[in-house]
Amino acid sequence: MADTPETQDEPWLSYEQQKDWQAVMALVMTLPIGLDSQLKKDAGINTFEYHVLVELAEAPENSRIMSNLATHTRGSLSRLSHAVSRLEAAGWVERRACGGAGRRTEARLTDAGWAKLRDSAPGHVREVRRLVIDALTDEQLRALGSAAREIVAVADPGIAAILTVPHDPPADVS
Repeated sequence: MADTPETQDEPWLSYEQQKDWQAVMALVMTLPIGLDSQLKKDAGINTFEYHVLVELAEAPENSRIMSNLATHTRGSLSRLSHAVSRLEAAGWVERRACGGAGRRTEARLTDAGWAKLRDSAPGHVREVRRLVIDALTDEQLRALGSAAREIVAVADPGIAAILTVPHDPPADVS
């Protein structure tokens, strides 16, 4: 006999839960594709590389230890290393060894990296507005942000902690 909601130990999703879950999955799958497409077309970089530039721009002295940067960008050290290599080859980021205990490498945003971020940001912000901000009311956006933070807190408390740390707005990139 096939498993049905009545024979399984775990309850199945209700019809309404399934509809909402499918909508969440569609969002999770389509939003990154749309953002990545715009950045590749207009700026020649992918979303992860853009995020690396943003994280460095928002960091003290525009630099972060690579392991810390990996946490902030939600990427593995391997993925980050490949991305930083591409950004470094373009002259937008530089790496340097850090003193102290252990082998640590720091990534720093260069002046050319700031220029790239300034040039890339308007198109990216337009796409974020088109795909998310303008599609929702202010109340819906706050509810989505709140729900996203709750889900991230369950999925990855370390990332959730980063999202809740208050920080000053980034320097004007215009």
